[in-house]
Amino acid sequence: MPAQHMDLRDRESHQRLTESLRSLREELGIREQFPEDVLLEADAAVAADTLPSTDLRALPFLTIDPPGSTDLDQAVHFACRDDGTAGYEVWYAIADVPLFVRAGGLIDAEARRRGQTLYAPDGRISLHPEVISEDAASLLPERDRPAFVWHFLLDAAAAVESATVRRATVRSRRQLTYAQVQAAIDAGTADGQLMLLQEIGLLRIRQELDRGGASLNLPRQEITYDGGGYGIVTEPALPCEDWNAQISLMTGMAAARMMIDGGIGILRTMPEPDDGALGKFRRQSEALEHPWPAHMPYGAFLRTLDVAVPRQLALMHAAASLFRGAGYTAFDGAVPDAVVQSAIAAPYAHATAPLRRLVDRFVLVTCESLCRGSEVPAWVRAALPELNALMASSNQTASRLDAGAMDAVQAALLSNRIGEAFSAVVLQGSPPAIEDAPGKQAPRLSGTVQVTEPALEATCYGELVAGERVTVILLEADIARRRIRFEVKPTDAPARGA
Repeated sequence: MPAQHMDLRDRESHQRLTESLRSLREELGIREQFPEDVLLEADAAVAADTLPSTDLRALPFLTIDPPGSTDLDQAVHFACRDDGTAGYEVWYAIADVPLFVRAGGLIDAEARRRGQTLYAPDGRISLHPEVISEDAASLLPERDRPAFVWHFLLDAAAAVESATVRRATVRSRRQLTYAQVQAAIDAGTADGQLMLLQEIGLLRIRQELDRGGASLNLPRQEITYDGGGYGIVTEPALPCEDWNAQISLMTGMAAARMMIDGGIGILRTMPEPDDGALGKFRRQSEALEHPWPAHMPYGAFLRTLDVAVPRQLALMHAAASLFRGAGYTAFDGAVPDAVVQSAIAAPYAHATAPLRRLVDRFVLVTCESLCRGSEVPAWVRAALPELNALMASSNQTASRLDAGAMDAVQAALLSNRIGEAFSAVVLQGSPPAIEDAPGKQAPRLSGTVQVTEPALEATCYGELVAGERVTVILLEADIARRRIRFEVKPTDAPARGA
């Protein structure tokens, strides 16, 4: 995997980056430390922890997360059905955060203010105090933990036949990383659990395609921090990440169906892309020499794209225009008309990350109450109308933090390379020239490019056509403003990474 790391000998750039990241948090109004009274309430909640009476510790759950993770929301166990029916059983344990967060209490109020865990280059800003999120509620290996345990019966094609959820005590046996899982699968040394993850995951992908769902699997760019300096790692998603995500998607779909049937809950919704967006994307696919067949759903088409091919990478970026307008839809009584998350092509709810996302806590309690045949608690009902606004504000902060931090680190990586030439691929072409009003200066044409080495996206001035390879010259790398700018040059100019 390509990785770029700052030259720590450039102490001035490193100091300016640290200041830029600190300034970014201040601009966004991010409070890192928890108030003392919130921490005291968290300590008391952990001390009073009582495990659920239902005991599922005999099930050998395992977790799969990025390396170094300590806030573990999910653990899973797979089996073939033993009732004489071809198919599968899936047990999916989700951290029981509500057990530690008193409705109307100080932790609850702070979590509503934060909305979600935020990830910055030099550490995360947690949704809940660490004594909860990284210890008492986290599904760490060889620890007894409270959980919401989903139980699925799947048919031979991995379609859901039944889904239930209850509170129980669980004990995860293994903490694995995606790289470990993929390596074992590729080497043929994976055990039965991991083989079932692959088998069910692939079948669920087929289910996604059959219902017209879509996934936007862009290469990841992750900012790293080793305590002394920052870097950027770019890598494609591993196949096992897709399989694991399918289990989470299946759970979110089951939660949505349960809440719709119960007439109360909050869904993650997104409208279908309009004809204009679909038409534009179809024209882009033709211009980039990978035309979208008229008979093929766009989700299936996206899975044909190879992001290692420059023009197809540009087309994958263009597809982001089809994934817009997502939000939350709460209801208590009449079910709204619009309940579908269009990219998933089904009703869907966020239900699998309560340690890191506020709304999941309310979804889990709602589903467990409905499944048990009990009234949904009043504190959940009271919160439903405000959750959309709370999550929208939090998502905006998270997006601005991610983008700003990436821009700052990229500027630092390039701060001593002004004037150098780089190889790049055009992701978004410059718009056609428009006749300006008399006396007004014409705007400078610009688009977006993917620089090959170091791997990063940036604005580039000049006439650009999506999918073309170009040579670009670095004009600006401003750490304080968190901004980098390139200018296109003839492709015969010497370029780094060509």
